[in-house]
Amino acid sequence: MKKKPDLLRDNELIYGRLLTVDEPHLIQRYNKALAAFGLEPTKVKSFQIDRTGFSPEIAEECGDYDYLDPNEVNRRFIILTPSQIDLPVVHTAFSNTSQLMFEFMSKNQRAIDALTIKDVIYGEIEDSVPKVNDIEDLLSINQVEFRVLSAEDVLGKAAELGKLVDRLKQEPDAWRDNAMLQRMVDLAKVCGDIRENALVPDQVIFRHNAYWTSHFGGLYVFVDPDMTTVISDPAAPGFRRSRPWQVSYLSINDADKVFRFLAATGRLDLPRASWIEASGYLEHRAEMIVRALIRDAEPNRNLTDVDKVWLQTWIHGHADLIASDGNFPFLNAAKREIAQFGHLKIEDVPPRQRFLVVRAKPDHPDAWLTNQLISDFVPQDFVSRYVFNKPGFYKDYDGFSDAWRSHVVDVLKTTYLKDKAAFRARLYGLTD
Repeated sequence: MKKKPDLLRDNELIYGRLLTVDEPHLIQRYNKALAAFGLEPTKVKSFQIDRTGFSPEIAEECGDYDYLDPNEVNRRFIILTPSQIDLPVVHTAFSNTSQLMFEFMSKNQRAIDALTIKDVIYGEIEDSVPKVNDIEDLLSINQVEFRVLSAEDVLGKAAELGKLVDRLKQEPDAWRDNAMLQRMVDLAKVCGDIRENALVPDQVIFRHNAYWTSHFGGLYVFVDPDMTTVISDPAAPGFRRSRPWQVSYLSINDADKVFRFLAATGRLDLPRASWIEASGYLEHRAEMIVRALIRDAEPNRNLTDVDKVWLQTWIHGHADLIASDGNFPFLNAAKREIAQFGHLKIEDVPPRQRFLVVRAKPDHPDAWLTNQLISDFVPQDFVSRYVFNKPGFYKDYDGFSDAWRSHVVDVLKTTYLKDKAAFRARLYGLTD
């Protein structure tokens, strides 16, 4: 990933809500973890980290944004504090890295609380492949295991002390072994009372379910009870050849088949008055469509003070362009049909336009992933792209003009950033 312009950083649209690390003892611990990974220690006196311990400042210092993600598989992590659980994950090749880290930190909270008092926890989220060469490599990852280490080997010493305690309990003459007792004392000075401090993580193996990955230009994997579905560019190595008896392959370019899959598996909220009218979803989509048309027609226009009245005037003044694009008239017609009949006949809608009027079913476990996939078919809606598909948004942003970048940042600040939870709840029905 290239370094992003300061406009995104200054407005916390990239690397926002991270944790600042500036205490010398924490920087020293972080450096011990870096050394364990074979990396150079950082010389910066203050940096920020995400849930996994990734730091954009250190990535820039070492010139490698994948310093915790070599080969974009078997992700490394560094835990300095239990509070990292509340942070986002801002750089990853797999969309479910954030969820896996959350589950690991939640299930092992007591151990992480105790260990980070004295030590840094680091390791890898290991799976069954060292490198992804084709789709088969991705499909072979059914679960991951957190390989957990600590710089001062508190984990290893706690395990050793536990064994000595068991020996003391089970062997009648063990208490006469002065060397063993002295070793227990020395270990206890490092580990504390292991009867009170749970220093060894309880759960380190987790399921690897539905996800998006950056491999092969972006690839989705959805898992249902009787079928796994891969959605990607057909040029991806292994497409339609890996496990064809248990995997369905859909081209990311085939809007009709992708839509039918999402609808048939219950992942979509189809356009009905029950949620469309209260959410303002169609109005939002229509505004995003018009803004994109303005960008294409007048890429260097200053849109700082644009309001709804100005937008309406622009629409009237560019009726031919609006009509030839077709999406804005379609959304207005859809709104009228839903108001009259309570729903929209989705089968009558051209495949790509269907994605304009649907959202992920909010209570489905794959809701965020589904909304990310939907956003791939509606790139004009940069707000939805930012909310659910940051890799796609940042890629789009790199191609924007300076004027459009400023406009995008202004819109995100005045809509989504103002109250993220309320925005997600209103438009997408999602609650945190």
